[in-house]
Order: sequence, then C-alpha cells, then structure tokens
Amino acid sequence: MDDDIASLTALIMFISPECRNGCSHYYELFISQPTLSLYLMTQCRLKLHHSVESLYRTLEFIQVAKRSFPVDRTLDHLILTLAERKLVIYLSSIMRC
Repeated sequence: MDDDIASLTALIMFISPECRNGCSHYYELFISQPTLSLYLMTQCRLKLHHSVESLYRTLEFIQVAKRSFPVDRTLDHLILTLAERKLVIYLSSIMRC
C-alpha cells in the first residue's frame, strides 16, 4: 500500500472514531478500482516524466471521476483530490521553468 493511501485511511479513522470498531457504511474505507487505477496512473506518469499532454489528460480523467462518485465516498474523493493536487503541483513547477 502506498504511504499516501495509508495516511489517508489513518486520517479517516482518526477523524471518525466509529470506524475503529467497524464503519457503519462499508464504502467509508473502500477504494474503488477506477480511483486506485487513476492514482497509480498518476504516480507512474509523474515518476516516468510523461509529456505535459499526457499529464493534462490524466488530470481530466480525474476530474471526470470526481464528478461521478457520490459525496459519501470519502476515501475515493480524498485519493482523487490527492492525485489531482500532485499533478497540478508538478505541472505548475514545469511551467515555471
């Protein structure tokens, strides 16, 4: 498990103590396959220094995915926001150079 995903899961458990003894809703600590795939795609493209166009396309995929999940899918939204933020920071650092 990635450090960022483990940290987000721990943060949810810290904020929502009822999750320690079993969440009332299974999806509070559930990561969907599309979310995990987009996160891993983001990580790979950043580490392999893909083109700016490829990174922007990934950013668009993430934004579409964020709109498709209901608001109560907390971990999905947090991970997608994290991936989005990593891309934005990387792209803004490239544009400054």
